Amino acid sequence: MAPSPILTRYSTKGAVADPHSPSDDSSTTLAWHYGDPLGEQRAAVRGAVIIDRSDRAVIEVPGSDRLTWLHNISSQHVSHLADRRSAESLSLDINGRIEDHFVVTDVDEVTWIDTEGDRGTPLLDFFTKMVFWSDVAPAARPDMKVLTLIGPDVLRGPIAEVLEIDPDAAPYTAGDLPEAHHEEEPLGFWRIMPPLSEGPHASGALPVVDLVVPESQIVSWWDTVLEAGARAAGSWAFDALRVAGMHPRLGIDTDERTIPHELNWIGGPDEFGAVHLDKGCYRGQETVARVHNLGKPPRRLVLLHLDGSADDKPEPGATVTAGGRTVGRVGTVIDHFELGPIALALVKSGIGPDVELEVGDGLPARIDPDSIRVDDRVQAGRAAIDKLRGR
Repeated sequence: MAPSPILTRYSTKGAVADPHSPSDDSSTTLAWHYGDPLGEQRAAVRGAVIIDRSDRAVIEVPGSDRLTWLHNISSQHVSHLADRRSAESLSLDINGRIEDHFVVTDVDEVTWIDTEGDRGTPLLDFFTKMVFWSDVAPAARPDMKVLTLIGPDVLRGPIAEVLEIDPDAAPYTAGDLPEAHHEEEPLGFWRIMPPLSEGPHASGALPVVDLVVPESQIVSWWDTVLEAGARAAGSWAFDALRVAGMHPRLGIDTDERTIPHELNWIGGPDEFGAVHLDKGCYRGQETVARVHNLGKPPRRLVLLHLDGSADDKPEPGATVTAGGRTVGRVGTVIDHFELGPIALALVKSGIGPDVELEVGDGLPARIDPDSIRVDDRVQAGRAAIDKLRGR
């Protein structure tokens, strides 16, 4: 049965609900597409689209210690994060496995954090437990919502003008929305995220801009951006573009064993990463340092091309096998407007593009060779050990 049209919370007519969504309530369901999912992807590549991502959880952290406090409990170097700047960061468990991935933006002495919707409460609980004597007061902000704009026209022409974004602004720059100053409402802001261009088949360097706005203003901003030339797009387009660009999503492209190195999430606040390697101690740092200096991650993120003849596609978490032996797990599975059916997968590091793979119940798949990042650097710790051994 085809998915039925819905009227989403903010994005209006013609929206079709994701048939795999856990929610049956159309008032809380995001749009999967607006009748032309492949056309929406093309629109993002050629112009601009706006996508409702208001399922993300938003947390507010005021207080004079907010940046040093966050610096000490997460993976990113944010102790001196400038006003109206953003960064990506992780919360790791004691073994260095990823628990949370979140975006940090500091605006007017308040740090805003947003993460996956189902991780909002656990992340806030962790923050609350770690307050101790610091001058911080983390709190959930369900009244703040996230919209995402993708495409070359996002940073130029009418859209950039109406949002008052400097076309030359670098990724992780943030700024005030021009009509967001209401005395009795929180500020809304825009921020530039890394472009969808790092993967082997990203469709050019597609700019990405998030709008974090009060719920009371979200319809107004949605309509304003559409009037400026953007096209409404659903989560299908967002997922297809990020998969082609090798941008994983927590909880779908990860499991309980995933470490940052497997996802290429290593990098400072200006390097499109979420883990800074030159900062003080934090939970899970020992594993991060050991793998970086001495070893290799047990798995790596790859792009899979799937056999398009199958009627049913595998679900996230399905096994990836080679010769009947399990070698990994599949994450997001999606139809791309140019590449056809593709998926992100975590596979054992020794599995190369020449290995014949199957996903789930025998669906043939192959690794895109351009998606494999070769790490041939001389690791500092390994070099020191070899020197001691006289090699």
